[in-house]
Amino acid sequence: MAAAAAVWQPQEEGFREICGLLEQHISPTSDQPRIWEQLQRYNQFPDFNNYLAFILTRGEGKPLEIRQAAGLLLKNNLRTVFRAMSPSYQQYIKSELLSCLGAPERHIRSTVGTVISVIVQQGRIFSWPELLQALLHCLDSNDFNHMEGALDALSKICEDIPEELDTDVPGLVERPINIFMPRLLQFFQSPHATLRKLSLGSINQYIVVMPKALHISMDQYLQGLFLLSNDPASEVRKLVCAALVQLIEVRPGFLEPHLRNVIEYMLQANKDTDDEVALEACEFWSAYCDGNMPSEGLREFLPRLIPVLLSNMVYTDDDEALIDAEDDESIPDRDEDLKPRFHTSRLHASENSEEDDDEPVNVWNLRKCSAAGLDILSNIFADEILPTLMPLVEAKLAITGEAAWKDREAAVLALGAVAEGCIHGLYPHLPGIIAFLIPLLDDKFPLIRSITCWTLSRYSKFIVQGLGDQGDHEQFDKILMGLLRRILDTNKRVQEAACSAFATLEEEAAEELAPRLEIILQHLLCAFGKYQRRNLRIVYDAIGTLADAVGAELNQPKYLDILMPPLISKWQQLSNCDKDLFPLLECFISIVQALGPGFSQYAEFVFQRCIGLIQTHQLAKVDPAAAGGHYDKDFVVYSLDLLSGIVEGLGGGIESLVAQSNLKDMLLQCCVDDATDIRQSAHALLGDLARVCPVHLHPRLSEFLNVAAKQLNAYELKDTVSVANNACWAIGELAVKVGQEVSPIVLTVVSSLVPILQSAEGLNKSLIENSAITLGRLAWVCPELVAPHMEHFMQCWCTALSMIRDDIEKEDAFRGLCAMVRSNPSGAVKSLAFMCRAIASWHEIRSHDLHNEVCQVLSGYKQMLGNGAWEQCMSTLEPSVQERLTKYLV
Repeated sequence: MAAAAAVWQPQEEGFREICGLLEQHISPTSDQPRIWEQLQRYNQFPDFNNYLAFILTRGEGKPLEIRQAAGLLLKNNLRTVFRAMSPSYQQYIKSELLSCLGAPERHIRSTVGTVISVIVQQGRIFSWPELLQALLHCLDSNDFNHMEGALDALSKICEDIPEELDTDVPGLVERPINIFMPRLLQFFQSPHATLRKLSLGSINQYIVVMPKALHISMDQYLQGLFLLSNDPASEVRKLVCAALVQLIEVRPGFLEPHLRNVIEYMLQANKDTDDEVALEACEFWSAYCDGNMPSEGLREFLPRLIPVLLSNMVYTDDDEALIDAEDDESIPDRDEDLKPRFHTSRLHASENSEEDDDEPVNVWNLRKCSAAGLDILSNIFADEILPTLMPLVEAKLAITGEAAWKDREAAVLALGAVAEGCIHGLYPHLPGIIAFLIPLLDDKFPLIRSITCWTLSRYSKFIVQGLGDQGDHEQFDKILMGLLRRILDTNKRVQEAACSAFATLEEEAAEELAPRLEIILQHLLCAFGKYQRRNLRIVYDAIGTLADAVGAELNQPKYLDILMPPLISKWQQLSNCDKDLFPLLECFISIVQALGPGFSQYAEFVFQRCIGLIQTHQLAKVDPAAAGGHYDKDFVVYSLDLLSGIVEGLGGGIESLVAQSNLKDMLLQCCVDDATDIRQSAHALLGDLARVCPVHLHPRLSEFLNVAAKQLNAYELKDTVSVANNACWAIGELAVKVGQEVSPIVLTVVSSLVPILQSAEGLNKSLIENSAITLGRLAWVCPELVAPHMEHFMQCWCTALSMIRDDIEKEDAFRGLCAMVRSNPSGAVKSLAFMCRAIASWHEIRSHDLHNEVCQVLSGYKQMLGNGAWEQCMSTLEPSVQERLTKYLV
């Protein structure tokens, strides 16, 4: 290929070869991997990208597709190599692109704009002053191709890197955006729809960052939006709606003077014949309510808005859900039908977050946006919307005949959407609503059956709350049996909706399910036998949720005989690298927690499989062929979490399994893994093992302690705070069990815990609690090491202790407090008030011994200080604290 010359020129042979390769590259029948390899080989030549630029901008005789392919390849290459290219080659590509801004072919102009945006991202705007001049020249040219090419490039820069145009550029009096803004606003009046669209789209990118140029032009911009609001081009109307939605979200003040007109316009746009415009307009209602705008502004429009939302909730004929609705259970799922799962590693914390339930469908569209809008309106206006909504819903439900099924379906969706917000007004009518919905579970149309499942799940909380009366049990049973029947539907979409709805009902009903366990398990395990892969995951969730809901009730032979054999058989069928294991492992974690010691008959099989899974994937990391599959850290995380569940459930009963395995060596390897979620789960298991069989950790105790201590240094890093939390907890558990043997790491750990307690503000609550407890436990087992340093941390430590609820771990921490005070009484004198508040935080110390120790500590200080100083200290305490301290006879 050509060496660098003053002005680079392509060689005919190179030009021909690359064009030939690009022609194969875009052919659907060619051997893509081989061609890709050849293209990578060409990438070794320093001027390969010059050839691509030449083909894009000057390949007039070549098909458009080849020129475009050259441009797209050039774009991808420049993302990685632009900064390393020689300046002369950079300059060649830049000048070729500028010469082509006004190319006669629209596709070439568009590709040129894409490449220009990438170069600006890589090389910054200030190093390409010619670009700004060329763009201005084209915008002012009055030639359509040049104006469109420049606007296209500009809109891509605004979309990818809007802040780049709002920076000072040496040699320019003003920032680029200040120069472009008036021209962009002028294009709002262009006779060409494309130019109106590109200019509006460009300015919309600045609503959030709001540069001075837009701020001072706001009136002109708003006038332009109102001017374009009824534009004949739907793409322009869509951008007008998008701008108004963004403004109401981030800059509502600008719209306030025009609010009535904006709402009026959005109502009209919400009925636009173009669904995309209507969808963009529909986002406005949620944005308005979420933005804490005064609800008064919207109230008078509700009688007109609600019918629009309801009519937009009816399925359109081209909705992809209508195609999926015919999905028969006998058709196997494709890999792409399976959504990825996200498992949260085990965390030793005081509270867990709840997951939101939602209608189980994927693509966002006008129907779902309208339902979400109705939901949010019901939360703001509550029962006020019912007089408008309910007659419309009743009218839709009353329409008979097959052709009107979509109207009936939308009415059921509406009832579900307002379930939470309007429950006060609907509650007296709930028996009637439920009685009406139950037969719809058997409707001829699958989408009516599936939406009825979802709507019933939205009312499940209120149905369970009403179980006080005998009559309500009958209604509850009808819903329960109705959903179980639908779980065995032949339609995949209905199966999915019924299983998800049932899981919601399980969470709400909890122990109410116990008398009905046998029939529930029979249905779920029947589904387990007939579902395809995707819905099988939802059955696992429903079984896991059931185990969480009924707990130990599940621990009866008649139930376990239905539940366990199919699950174990399924696990035996799956290889150690099959991702279908993930939901099964998650399900087992719930079952283990529910059964506790009752899981012992299955423990050996599950324990060995978990060890096998970890070994397989530790091997796959270095030798995938020998492991029989690719490494995936999630297998290790799930297995560690399931092992933790078994250890917690079986307690000492796990000892023989641990003794016969190499778990401690594997666990140590996991504790130092690169992946934070593996380390997080590994330290949780370490703490669980420390509780029940520390003797088996003994041979490598010092290594475990050192590794755990190292995790504490990174507590301030967001992604490792959970690792630090679990490591901290594990050290405390080990300390309590092995006593003085932790002494080599005590001061290292204390020096890591003190900064955590001192900077508690803004840190993870669970980490603060575990740090306070572990510090106390170390002080309890090695007071002679910790007590000399106590004055450095007493205040922040006692503050943290006073936030912890009464439990056995808090008792351990206070034993440490008492041991330190005995060892170094003067170390706490300056922090006495803090210590008193910590003691007063107990509702009741259940341990008789600890209660007496605390009494001795307080009376010791009372004697040591003498009456005057003691009374002075007491007077600084809140009356409620003083009153609680009387329990300790001071």
